[in-house]
Amino acid sequence: MSSSSASFVEPLAGAMTRRRLGFVAMACAMLPAAAAAAGAAALSEADKRDIRQVVEAQLTAFAQDHAGRAYSYASPEIQAQFGDANNFMAMVRSGYPMVIRPAAVSFFQPRLEERTPESVKQLVRLRDHEGRLWIATYLLQRQAGAGWRISGCVVAPDSDGSST
Repeated sequence: MSSSSASFVEPLAGAMTRRRLGFVAMACAMLPAAAAAAGAAALSEADKRDIRQVVEAQLTAFAQDHAGRAYSYASPEIQAQFGDANNFMAMVRSGYPMVIRPAAVSFFQPRLEERTPESVKQLVRLRDHEGRLWIATYLLQRQAGAGWRISGCVVAPDSDGSST
């Protein structure tokens, strides 16, 4: 009897172990999504407001051709890369014309970067004057004593293909 019950229990135990391992694997796979959701919740309302204000202020400075003010919202690393406000503005004009004077702007909720808790991604949808839609992904970093500063931006055509 013990041999027949052992042979019955072992496959059952093996199946339960496989189910547990499957459950553990599924739970581990869900951790990054849960962490991302927690990261969004970890930003205070004041941080969300400040992040948006920095991006909006830089967009306003671009629209007013105020290179010095636009440059002031860039992180120290970006400022060091371009050396001065005029070089920075020349790069924006040649590489990012859609951010100079967009016809419309809308903001998504900012998200904390998983790798660096003092970094945030802010997605912004832009519509240019030809009606094309763009998604600008801003990376901002909290600077000691200076608040949030823009440390990078990647602009790509909006993937939904919409235009107005």
